[in-house]
Amino acid sequence: MTVSAPFAFYPSKLLRLMQLALLTALAMLAFAANSLLNRAGVEHGGIGPMEFALVRVAGGALVLAALVAMRGGRLPLWQRGRVLGAVSLTAYMIGFSGAYLALDAGLGALILFGVVQVSMFAWASWRGAVPKGRQLAGAALAFGGLAWLLWPGGAAPVDAPSAALMVIAGVGWAAYTLSGRTSPDPLGATAANFLLCLPLTGLAVLAFGAGNWALPGVLLAMISGGLTSGLGYALWYAVLPRIEAGTAAVVQLSVPVIALATGALLLGESLGPRLLLAGAIVLAGIALALTESRAPTDRSQTRD
Repeated sequence: MTVSAPFAFYPSKLLRLMQLALLTALAMLAFAANSLLNRAGVEHGGIGPMEFALVRVAGGALVLAALVAMRGGRLPLWQRGRVLGAVSLTAYMIGFSGAYLALDAGLGALILFGVVQVSMFAWASWRGAVPKGRQLAGAALAFGGLAWLLWPGGAAPVDAPSAALMVIAGVGWAAYTLSGRTSPDPLGATAANFLLCLPLTGLAVLAFGAGNWALPGVLLAMISGGLTSGLGYALWYAVLPRIEAGTAAVVQLSVPVIALATGALLLGESLGPRLLLAGAIVLAGIALALTESRAPTDRSQTRD
């Protein structure tokens, strides 16, 4: 019996969607692991925040450059958009590490991913890819659940310089994400970004470093750089061309929820009904945004 074209099409389309969902989930898990590794390294591993950022970037650059060399490729160090990728990655690394000690973890994550979401939606709208109703509703639902989950229960003073650093980190990560959306070589682009980011991060260590280089913290930073940052970001660069900017912003709101859940399992942190319910709300918002039937035209796409 001959299968009609529509019925033959849907299985392959479903497989592609399942593959995209799996790769996106792996990237989000890598981002959440970075949060846990950074927290463990800076708070318990005896390494300073700027030093952690430098080792993290160095580990990522080493692993990614080796992978590019093994496949016989080249590093696109001076292609168009590379400066933006390297500078935005540096801003994220330095801002996140610098703010980590002074800000409450939940409030810091809320600032970071709130800024990422607002920045990416604003950019997409300005370039003509206006988010549709379902995306906006999903973003609002996800951000509302995240705010309810992470906002401090009582009035707590916020360290203004640290909050400003986390805002810089959020803008940096949004710019880094957008700069990689149309990269034809995700692995090579990520390796080049890390290599160019390395001397910039080194300058930050010279200017603001505390000189703390304990071995446990260094090892955690190397794992974060080589595995969950380098390979995780390369994976994210590979996924980005297949999803639109607004959806990418909403999906990243799952990272704090994943980080808190894994923190409860691995670090013994409290896992109560508020976390479970708020996490469900965030995931429901992401699902709503991902079910938008047709992606809007994005006039900003250019080849890197």
